[in-house]
Amino acid sequence: MGSASRMVLMHLPKNNPIDISFTDVQFTVEIGALRREKKQVLKGVSGRFNSGELTVIMGPSGAGKSTLLNILTGFQRKGMVGEVRTNRVDDHEDLLLNNDLRKKINQGRTMCRKESCYIMQDDQLCPLFTVLEIMMMAADLKLGYTLSYKSKVLVIEDILDSIGLSGSLHTRCGRLSGGQKKRLSIALELIDNPPIMFLDEPTTGLDSTSSHQCVSILKGLAKGGRTVVCTIHQPSASTYEMFDHVYIMAEGYCVYQGSSQNTIPYLQTIGLNCPQYHNPADFIMEVVTGEYGNFTSQLRTAAIDEAWRTQPQIDNSHILLKRKSKNPGPTSLVLVNQPSEFNKLLVLIHRSLMQVYRDWSVTHVKICMHFLVGILLGLLFENAGIDGGKTFNNIGFCIVTLVYLSYTSIMPAILKFPSELNILRKELFNNWYKLSTYFIAFLITNMPLQMIFCFIYTSISYYLSAQLLTWTRFLMFLVVCQLMTLISEGIGLILGTAMAPVNGVFVGSIITCLCILFAGFLVLFNHMPVVLYYVSYISYMKYALEGLVVSIYGYGREPLECLNEEGYCHYRFPETTFKEIGMTDGKYWSDISVMVGFLVVIIIISFYTLKRSLKCR
Repeated sequence: MGSASRMVLMHLPKNNPIDISFTDVQFTVEIGALRREKKQVLKGVSGRFNSGELTVIMGPSGAGKSTLLNILTGFQRKGMVGEVRTNRVDDHEDLLLNNDLRKKINQGRTMCRKESCYIMQDDQLCPLFTVLEIMMMAADLKLGYTLSYKSKVLVIEDILDSIGLSGSLHTRCGRLSGGQKKRLSIALELIDNPPIMFLDEPTTGLDSTSSHQCVSILKGLAKGGRTVVCTIHQPSASTYEMFDHVYIMAEGYCVYQGSSQNTIPYLQTIGLNCPQYHNPADFIMEVVTGEYGNFTSQLRTAAIDEAWRTQPQIDNSHILLKRKSKNPGPTSLVLVNQPSEFNKLLVLIHRSLMQVYRDWSVTHVKICMHFLVGILLGLLFENAGIDGGKTFNNIGFCIVTLVYLSYTSIMPAILKFPSELNILRKELFNNWYKLSTYFIAFLITNMPLQMIFCFIYTSISYYLSAQLLTWTRFLMFLVVCQLMTLISEGIGLILGTAMAPVNGVFVGSIITCLCILFAGFLVLFNHMPVVLYYVSYISYMKYALEGLVVSIYGYGREPLECLNEEGYCHYRFPETTFKEIGMTDGKYWSDISVMVGFLVVIIIISFYTLKRSLKCR
C-alpha cells in the first residue's frame, strides 16, 4: 500500500476529523506456565470517541484501560474479538478492525495506523541529541525533501513554540525535565499532523503543574479537530474538568462514558452523592474500587445511556493554539508525501553516525582498550611468530585472539538492542520507517566500526608478536579476525533480541566456551572421539582457528628458526605442526567460505529475532 499524503503543520492547522467507535470488544489472555488458564480482561466494551474531543480512559489498576488503548491503536491483536471502526467525518468512510475477518482487520489496522500516532508512557528519546536535532531528524523521516530546510525549521519552531519548548532548542534531551520530555514526545508526532493521537499515561511522573500543562496542550490539539485519547490513573479536579469525554472502566466493563461535567449527576442516579469540595475523579474511582460497596453491575447498565456525553465542539479556526510570537504570520498548508525508504535510510545512517560520535563509551573506550590489549598480548607472545620453539605458543596466540575478539563483540551486542528496543518500537509503530531500513542502516554504521576496532587490535598484536611481515599473510590473518568479530556481533544481536540481557550474557558465554572447546586447540582434533569430532564442524571458531594457522604457517612457508639454546625445535617445520594438530594446509579459502556462510545466516536470523521481539502482541 502506498504512502498516504498528509497535510503538514504550517502554523498548526485544523486537522481532518476522524471518529473512533468500537463494539463488543473482548480480550482474553492465557496465564500460567504449566496449566494455561484463560483470563478475560475486556468483557464486551463498546463506545465512541469523537474528533474534537479530549477523551480520557480511567480506571483502577487491572481494569483494562491500557489493554483497550492498545487494541484501539492496533498494538494489541492476539486474543481480541469485536470490531473497531474509524470514521472520517468528511466522507463517512468506515475502516473496519474486526478480529473475526482477517482480511479486513489487516486492512483496517494498516489504515488506522497510518492516520494515528501512539505516544507511550515512557518518553523514549535519545539523550545525546538536542531538541532541534531530534525534531529535524523526525522531520526528515516523515517529510523527506518535499520541504526545504528552512520550511522544516519553520514547522519545528511553530510546533515547539505552541507547546512551550521554543526556549530549549539547543538543549540535549537527556537534560530535559520530565514535563519537557513529554511535550517533546508529543511534538515529534505532530510533525506530520496525525488526525488521531493515543497517549498512555501522559502525566505519569509529572507534578501537578506539569500535568495540567500537558493536558492543556492535549486539549488544544483536540480542539483543532484531532481525536485525542489518553489513559490517566487519577487526575486532579482542575485537570479532570478539562476532559471532554470520560470513559471509566472497572473489572473489564465500562461503568461510565460521558462528559466530565456529568459525572456527579450520573452517580446520583444510582444513589451515590459526591461530598462537597470532593474531587469528582477521586470519588468515582473510590466507587468503582468498591469503597462504598459493589456497584459495578448497576454502573455498567447505566453506562449504556449515551445521554451523558456532550456534543463535540471543534474549533473552526485554522490555528490550533494561539501562537506566542507577536508576528505569527499567515497560515498555510503544504501537501507532502512520505519520503522513500532510501531517503529514510540515509537519515538513519546520519543519525547512527552522530550517535556513535557523541557516545564516547562506544568509540573512545573501545579504541583505547583494543590498543592496550593489542600491546599486552603482542609483548606476552614475543617472537612467537618466528621462533620454531614457540609454535604452540603462537597457536595459543591465535586462539586468545579469537576469544578476545569474540567476547568483546558478543557481550556489548547482547546489551545493545535491549536498550534501544523501546525507541525502535515507538518509531516503527508510528510509521517513521520500516524495520528493514533501520536494520540495514545499523549494519552499514556498525559493521565498519567493529572492523576498525578489530584492525587496531590485530595490527598491533600481529606486529609485536613477530608474525611474518608480508602483506598477503597479514591480510589473510586480518580477514579471519574481521569475520570472527562480525559473527560474534551477530550472535550477540540474536541473543539480545531473543531473551533477557542476563540470560543472553549467560547463554553467550556458554556458546563461546563450547566453540573454544571444539576449535581444535584445547583438545586436538586427532585426540577427539569420532562423534565429537564431527560435532566440531558446527563451531565457527574451528574454521577461524584453522584459517589463522594456515595464514601464518601454510602455503609453503619455510622452516622457522630455533632461538633456544639447544638449537632443536620439533615444530620448526610447518608440515609437522599441521600433522600434529590435525589441520590441513591450503584450506584457507574453504574456511573463509564457511565463515561467510555463518555470517550471512546469523545476520538473517538476527533480523528475524529482532522482528519477532518487536512484533505487536
